[in-house]
Amino acid sequence: MIRNLMMFLGVFAAIAVTVVFAALNQGLVQVDLAFFSVEVQKSLAFILAFGFGALFGMFCALLLLLKLLNDRRRLRKSLKLAEAEVRSLREIPSTDAE
Repeated sequence: MIRNLMMFLGVFAAIAVTVVFAALNQGLVQVDLAFFSVEVQKSLAFILAFGFGALFGMFCALLLLLKLLNDRRRLRKSLKLAEAEVRSLREIPSTDAE
């Protein structure tokens, strides 16, 4: 219940900040994208730049996560092989203990 309330308040605060940001940054800005240029509102340009940056950051984090998962899989496989080797060595009868 508290978690849902906090989530709602967080979303509401984000929307409020976005509305205030858009109201304070009225006007157009020309964005040159190498092959063409487009005029957009300042607030939209900032929000899009922030959004693309956040997506890029998540993509980079995903690549790191995939690398860590691959390392984890490789280490688990290595551990199973080592455990199997130890198990087989324990099963060999000792000839020195007479």
